[in-house]
Amino acid sequence: MEVIHIVLGKANPNRLNGVNKVVYNMATEQHKAGKNVSVWGIANDVKHDYPKRIFKTILFKSEWFPWAISGKLKRAILQNKRAVFHLHGGWIPLFSSLAVFFDSLGIKFVLTPHGSYNTLAMDKSARQKKVYHLFFEKKLVELAHKIHCIGKSEIIGLHKICENAKPFLLPYGFEYTPQNMVLSKEDSFTIGFVGRLDIHTKGLDLLMEAFLFFQKSHPNSRLWLIGEGEGRALIERFIREQKIKNVVLWGKKFGEEKDALIQKMHVFAHPSRNEGMPTAVLEALSLGVPTIVTHATNIGDYVHEYNAGIVIPDGNPAELFRAMESLYLDFKEDRIETYVQNGKLMLQEKFSWSNLVEKLDELYL
Repeated sequence: MEVIHIVLGKANPNRLNGVNKVVYNMATEQHKAGKNVSVWGIANDVKHDYPKRIFKTILFKSEWFPWAISGKLKRAILQNKRAVFHLHGGWIPLFSSLAVFFDSLGIKFVLTPHGSYNTLAMDKSARQKKVYHLFFEKKLVELAHKIHCIGKSEIIGLHKICENAKPFLLPYGFEYTPQNMVLSKEDSFTIGFVGRLDIHTKGLDLLMEAFLFFQKSHPNSRLWLIGEGEGRALIERFIREQKIKNVVLWGKKFGEEKDALIQKMHVFAHPSRNEGMPTAVLEALSLGVPTIVTHATNIGDYVHEYNAGIVIPDGNPAELFRAMESLYLDFKEDRIETYVQNGKLMLQEKFSWSNLVEKLDELYL
């Protein structure tokens, strides 16, 4: 069985675009497991300017009209009619056109929306999405052989737009290598975040508000934000207006540099209002950092089951503040190692790619 992933972009892991990172990891692990897999990227340019990879990548130049399928892409599909096509992302005009094209050829395909059908994601630009869904997205969802959902919130949102949709629940995998780490924590209690600086989606307004009150009790505490985005200016303004100290905006960081910063954090906070499944939370757990997450991250059930951190209600800065206080006390009284070990166990048992790659085959059958 041949699997072809189609994604907007080049599946470059060194980008803040979470979809591209997931596709890169998924294809890499499938290839390692001996699967016949490749990635087709739709991009503004077809230059192969990304790190070395072990799976085959073919780039197709995007058309100026977002619904248009290029002649090159059509010919490639016709030459690979026996493959299973795996589309990544929701509300993408090209994918609605591809769905109809696949159906005309009798080709079955699967879709991973990557959080696009979460209830809160649906509420954003709700009127436009309602119209778009009627003419385009509805057909994509109905024609998909299965829809790969990564959390309960996405299944709920999916059934709101299509009662007959065929969800397939499976989280993203995470490549975790057990290691004996010497944790190098900062002297000052450090709370961290890694991701796109999107104020509403990522709940960064909640994080700033909770940290404002936390710092009043703990003046030497720090907040580290790693990433870039349109919300940076608003965060900087909030810092100035509220005169908050010890907030560091590190900008984009990748690889070992990013990992070194995460290891120095005491707590990793991800209070999103809407997510697919943030890999940054899994990275933090792998580096021995307990986490605070909302249910909207789709990781909350796992964190609660394994006691790998604290799960809070969505959109609740008071609960976020209390979680910060609770973990601060745990650090002061040397009770944090339980969270660390539980987090690693959670990654091994629930997010191991070796297990999930085989389960992905059920998605394609």
